[in-house]
Amino acid sequence: MRRDYFELDVENVAWVDGDGDPRKPLVRIEFHGPTEVLERRFTDQNGTYLDASETDVAFRLQDPVDEPGAAGVVSVTNRITGDFVLELNETADDVLTFIRAAREYGRDATDSENGRYRVEVRIEGENVVVYEKETFLVYDADGNLLRSHSLIPSGVEL
Repeated sequence: MRRDYFELDVENVAWVDGDGDPRKPLVRIEFHGPTEVLERRFTDQNGTYLDASETDVAFRLQDPVDEPGAAGVVSVTNRITGDFVLELNETADDVLTFIRAAREYGRDATDSENGRYRVEVRIEGENVVVYEKETFLVYDADGNLLRSHSLIPSGVEL
């Protein structure tokens, strides 16, 4: 599936650099492609949509993390099969700001047990899936986990 079928938008991250009140970060992914392909990737063998615990969200850098303008690929994968559900290009600065906001939200929010951030995937303006997530893994270009840049809940061993 082509990466340019996806458009990513984030909300509730500006407060992390300012004095605003913490709000749960939201990533909204709008899909503009063949609907049946995306829906098939988001369902299990019984045709039921995958839930949050059956998916993983990650960012794989294509450049060194400290390089200005570093880019990478955001992905959602099926945790059971390991298959990519979707991939899209994004800048490292934007992703790392999002992760920092989610980390801070989890520290300060009273309802952080309901996820540190929300993912909404939409087709033609309608939510297909909505996930409350706690983990967002960041890998370098060689596939090594960058723990200090990742969002990993305490008590989770990888």
